[in-house]
Amino acid sequence: MYSTTWCGYCRRLKSQLDSAGIGYTEVNIEEHADAATLVEQANGGNQTVPTLQFPDGSWASNPSLAEVQKRLAVAVN
Repeated sequence: MYSTTWCGYCRRLKSQLDSAGIGYTEVNIEEHADAATLVEQANGGNQTVPTLQFPDGSWASNPSLAEVQKRLAVAVN
């Protein structure tokens, strides 16, 4: 998950992923210029967060928990 410390959407998604038991690696795009560049490439030049890259190489910007679960084929409780 590409994020920033001040992003409310990032905090919400992290909390939802934690509650659902879905692991992730967080990268702060303000601390890693190369990560910011990746996010821009995935979002048409915008630094939109949260942006997730999935194991299959696809990307999603500000996805819902349901979308993340679907893309990971995680059962919804």
